[in-house]
Amino acid sequence: MVAFGGVEHFMRQLPGVLIAEVGYCGGTIDEPSYEQVCTGQTGHLEAIRIIFDKTKTNFDAIIRLFFNIHDPTQSNSQGPDIGAQYHSAIFYYDEPQFLIASSLMEQLKQKGLNVATTLNKASAFWKAEDYHQQYYAKHQKLPYCHRFTKRI
Repeated sequence: MVAFGGVEHFMRQLPGVLIAEVGYCGGTIDEPSYEQVCTGQTGHLEAIRIIFDKTKTNFDAIIRLFFNIHDPTQSNSQGPDIGAQYHSAIFYYDEPQFLIASSLMEQLKQKGLNVATTLNKASAFWKAEDYHQQYYAKHQKLPYCHRFTKRI
């Protein structure tokens, strides 16, 4: 999933999520820095890696939350954050995850939303710098790009 601190903040609150960490996915260079990704030249998206306890939650619940906190109609931006690294995407690991995400995206389209989110096979995930991890918890602020909006 893409976006960054705001999505991480909300995902950490979902029961069963063990780890939510921010990083970069989908690009052309190894171990990119935030500064490199922000140029838009590496092809990386700001992403969240989520590790969860399958006895307490599932991929469907995670993607539903994603669509309710992340605007799937925006391409190359989230709120005031603009750039190719903010493109709305879901990185999936297997066919069941692809099918779940596709089905939820279709439900959003049936509701009349122009879904810009893309589905991409998971590639290398590069963990972002420490100062990005748990950003909102560290700074005791609320996310400015993301808020819960019931879409699905």
